[in-house]
Amino acid sequence: MILKRIAQILAVLLLLLAMVIAGFAWSLFTRPLQLPSSPYAFEVKSGMSLSAVARDLQGAGAIALAWPMIAMARLQGTDRSIKTGNYEVESGITLPQLLARLTQGDATQTSFAIIEGATFADVRRALKARGQVRNTVLDLPEGDLMARLGASGQGAEGRFFPDTYFFSDGSSDVALLRRAHDAMTQRLARAWESRAPGLPFASPDEALILASIVEKETGRAADRPMVASVFINRMKRGMRLQTDPTVIYGMGDDFDGNLRRRDLETDTPWNTYTRDGLPPTPISLPSQASLDAVLHPPPGEYLYFVARGDGTSQFSTNLTDHNRAVAKFQRGGR
Repeated sequence: MILKRIAQILAVLLLLLAMVIAGFAWSLFTRPLQLPSSPYAFEVKSGMSLSAVARDLQGAGAIALAWPMIAMARLQGTDRSIKTGNYEVESGITLPQLLARLTQGDATQTSFAIIEGATFADVRRALKARGQVRNTVLDLPEGDLMARLGASGQGAEGRFFPDTYFFSDGSSDVALLRRAHDAMTQRLARAWESRAPGLPFASPDEALILASIVEKETGRAADRPMVASVFINRMKRGMRLQTDPTVIYGMGDDFDGNLRRRDLETDTPWNTYTRDGLPPTPISLPSQASLDAVLHPPPGEYLYFVARGDGTSQFSTNLTDHNRAVAKFQRGGR
């Protein structure tokens, strides 16, 4: 009698446990995911396993736990059917729907290139012209746009990494911009952590500003480290940077393609001929090479450089040699 009673109690407990597990599973698989942002964009790279993707999604906060997705895929026999591609999901998506997207594939159909040295205004115009991109933030004021990206109080200039971004037709502008913004944030942080000692930067933002100047000053990639070295040497000596691209940026729409002496003498917050130190913001979107150049400049005493006219630059350690180089390579100039 006692054994029968114990068996009945165990049966009830097992039934209750099964109901709890079933309820948990039902909630887990039908409840919308708490995405870190909406839309949320992520990439499945070639060779990634479902387990690796699930762990990445858990780490990003897109799913609470990795194992339910992995278990579901294995039960369905789709754990080896994950498709490489770029994905964008919206609020309201459930775990089974997300898994279906991953296994059915979200084929990349088009791409958008952010060009090294472009400005954010250039990027905004180019994105508006792309019919495949859904416009949700491009018409907002810059502050509101950055807030939608989770970067309140941060300016847009210089904050998007130049690269080619693949996406599906109908993707939103905010998802694409968030990917480019996250890429720049991560790359700047890594470059800053490994920076050379003794640099004249108080913050990563200052390094980003100088990298944006180096990007605009170099017609030849190999000259970037030397140009960065010139500007860093000037900063260490308290010299003004005196770089034309900052003047042009400060002129905005008033620049007609011809920089005159009066422009160099007209003060704006970005005019490094009239003001000491760095300008208040970046002036372009710098490449990884420019970030590396300013955070790992080569040793040297160069303080001046002038364009030779063939895309390369002539570097000088003193003003006399620099003036000779200007006379040689820019006859008839200012």
